[in-house]
Amino acid sequence: MAYKITEECISCGACEVECKNNAISVSDSIYVIDPEKCTECVGWFSTAKCVEQCPVDCCIPDPAHKETHEQLLEKWKKLNPGKTPAAA
Repeated sequence: MAYKITEECISCGACEVECKNNAISVSDSIYVIDPEKCTECVGWFSTAKCVEQCPVDCCIPDPAHKETHEQLLEKWKKLNPGKTPAAA
């Protein structure tokens, strides 16, 4: 399941710098997560870094984009061809 950022976002940018898939960008006054690029950090880390870094806990699972671990890993492989996953 991809993550999304709620309206509680304070636009600090802590999540954006942590996203190795470049799924996070600023839009209007808050940051947004592109569900086509979000792998919940599967392939890079064992935990979602945006969630860990957010000081106001506004990075939450997006129920509109449910995916299994295997689907997230496949998405990561497509986004990062030729690389080996660090945390499968």
